Amino acid sequence: SCEMQRAGLTIAIKRSLNARTARNYLTSSTFSTGISRVAPAAPSHKQLLASRGVVPKSFVRTMAGPKSENIVWSDALLDTKQRSLLTGCRGATIWLTGLSGSGKSTVSALLEKRLIEEGLLAYRLDGDNVRFGLNQDLGFSENDRKENIRRIGEVCKLFTDAGVVTIASFISPYQSDRDAAREIFRKDNLPFFEVYVKVPLDVAESRDPKGLYKKARAGNLKGFTGIDAPYEEPPSPELVLSTHEDDLNECVRKCMDMLSKAGIKPPVRMDSVMGAP
Repeated sequence: SCEMQRAGLTIAIKRSLNARTARNYLTSSTFSTGISRVAPAAPSHKQLLASRGVVPKSFVRTMAGPKSENIVWSDALLDTKQRSLLTGCRGATIWLTGLSGSGKSTVSALLEKRLIEEGLLAYRLDGDNVRFGLNQDLGFSENDRKENIRRIGEVCKLFTDAGVVTIASFISPYQSDRDAAREIFRKDNLPFFEVYVKVPLDVAESRDPKGLYKKARAGNLKGFTGIDAPYEEPPSPELVLSTHEDDLNECVRKCMDMLSKAGIKPPVRMDSVMGAP
């Protein structure tokens, strides 16, 4: 039965983890057998990343990375696949990009609700919301926008690795920044879907839910995307949503279908397979 197969898999994974933990302990500098052991010098963060194939070794001396060299990556006892098998949850990131007023936040809120109702772990990260906390030190200059997206990309990756379907709704106007966010997922083979919420500028401006277009047109808001700052359309997103043509439920359905085709579906309830008591 499915329950027996899962139980067998759980036991196999635990045995593997116990063996690995024992090996790590026996070879550690804290295990004493009466023989003096000297722990090898810890590799630098950049060297460790290169040795694992995260970046080419030729990039070790030139790549941008953490300011501190006195850090070493700590491995978990479960990898992403093992965690997903044991919890029944598979994560992904849906990255909604588009003009202010295109409907990103509305779609993301509805999608989060639908996913949770269907039995999937889901959480949304909204462009304005994160600026009240995590990114409250950032403005809207080009450099600050880049850092904003970099941070959110890393947070989305952590959520995805943990098995959460993460919905990021950010204007994210620069293609290079969106590509950099995608790369974070590609190198760890984690699902990433770029969704372009596409509406004409005049439609977004007519909605103007925050009154920002009016401020920008009056010259009281500088650097506003679509008015005096550029928005670079995605050349090949996984999905395009036209909120001025499709109703919101249809937009949510398209996102759900996209996830389903990628194998990200609600977990099968055991009572539906074996029969409820």
